[in-house]
Amino acid sequence: MNITVITVGKLKEKYLKQAIDEYSKRLSRYCKLEIIELQDEKTPDNASEKEELAIKEKEGQLILNKVKDNMFVVAMDLKGKQLSSEEFSDFIEKQGVMGNSNIAFIIGGSLGLSQAVIKRADYKLCFSNMTFPHQLFRVMLLEQIYRGYRIMKGEPYHK
Repeated sequence: MNITVITVGKLKEKYLKQAIDEYSKRLSRYCKLEIIELQDEKTPDNASEKEELAIKEKEGQLILNKVKDNMFVVAMDLKGKQLSSEEFSDFIEKQGVMGNSNIAFIIGGSLGLSQAVIKRADYKLCFSNMTFPHQLFRVMLLEQIYRGYRIMKGEPYHK
């Protein structure tokens, strides 16, 4: 299985990079992982709704330029479906069984995802109703993918 994480924004914090590296190494046993970092657009303080929409659309176009036709696209979206870790594991496994061996998880910037990205998504997933920094969320997503594979394989990790 090929897992691609397309994310807006570059990681600057060393501790987050170390966590990403650790989960990337762990996941290499189960899948081919690619992380694509895209430049985020600077949002001015007191940006108007129109300015924010333009920023989301520009970031959205950058995202869509990285999405391949054969990818099953999962948008990380607050309006998406919430799954337990077991359900998420089943979700990943079912995609492989259904022939979707290229899954792309999309993490938007601080303003979220454009409507074009949401429209392209095959599935919308929400981890929580809470808001998380998108840099930290990348670590959380990789941890859950790793946990999902461990559950799938019946390996000790999930409690």
